[in-house]
Amino acid sequence: MGETQLGLSPIVLGISLVFSIASLGHAQANQGFEKNLPCASFASWSDSLAEHRSTRDTIRVSSDLVLVPVSVTDALNHPQTNLGPQNFTLYEENQVQDIRYFSAEDGPISIGLLLDVSGSMHDKIDVERAAVDEFFKNANPEDDYFAITFNDRPRVLSDVTQSMTGIESELGLTQPKGFTALLDAVYLGVEKLANAKYSRRALVIISDGGDNASRYKLKEIRNLVAESDVMVYAVGLFDTGPFKSFEEAMGRRWLSMITDVSGGRTETVQTLGGLPEACARLSRELRSQYVLGYRPHDNAGDGKWHKIKIRVFGPSNSDPLRSYYRKGYYALPQ
Repeated sequence: MGETQLGLSPIVLGISLVFSIASLGHAQANQGFEKNLPCASFASWSDSLAEHRSTRDTIRVSSDLVLVPVSVTDALNHPQTNLGPQNFTLYEENQVQDIRYFSAEDGPISIGLLLDVSGSMHDKIDVERAAVDEFFKNANPEDDYFAITFNDRPRVLSDVTQSMTGIESELGLTQPKGFTALLDAVYLGVEKLANAKYSRRALVIISDGGDNASRYKLKEIRNLVAESDVMVYAVGLFDTGPFKSFEEAMGRRWLSMITDVSGGRTETVQTLGGLPEACARLSRELRSQYVLGYRPHDNAGDGKWHKIKIRVFGPSNSDPLRSYYRKGYYALPQ
């Protein structure tokens, strides 16, 4: 049995990949288990974070059914795909809940690629391109994508498409230069995902360090992720040399702060050559995500934060498993 301990409210910096997935939604009864409905809608995103935070809807969860996406890996971060509902125990506020809906289907995802093309990526751009290629090779062919590059500021490289080749071609023509506005790119990526085709959504960021050019602050973006239905994953490669800026030195910590609050995780690779395989592994993990659904015993749209805890039990005598999921939701009035 194993479980990853994250904060109550389950983005980023380093080489880094960030995945944001639509996490909680609604469903209706269907012969014992439940039939999935689209995830909660969001208010329009404004041009400024202040306006957005004053007008957005937070996660909306029906009092009838709460849906919780869960990723499960072994100790080496290999996705586990052979589990059933009997392998999970789900708690809300320390009360065991009956799992009424269970899914392990490989459904399509809307994916936003956020690609670091700042000056520090000059000697890493070829590996970044290879990492993108490996991610695509392991993704669902029905996924759709958009791509944003960022240095001094984020720019839309390619709008929504199912053409992986087009994105790779555009990236091949891009030359790294300038500073790093990663947090601004995250904000823009989340904004575009608000209108994504699929209810499952991923934001994928590849970067090699901290942020030194964004308008938005770490705390603002972290709160934005915490209060949205975004799941964030990251894989980071960090410079271990003695001559680093403050932002580069803090990259690992910032990365974990953002992924943990989303219910995702951070994976660190030790060498540049390990990045493509880490991207492939995370792509496969996204395709093997479970969704658990339950009816809360008592919340009746009370507007409060409700804590979730999940325990995973592997097959007999198996190694401990790790689970990644958002640690709660707001039961908003209907």
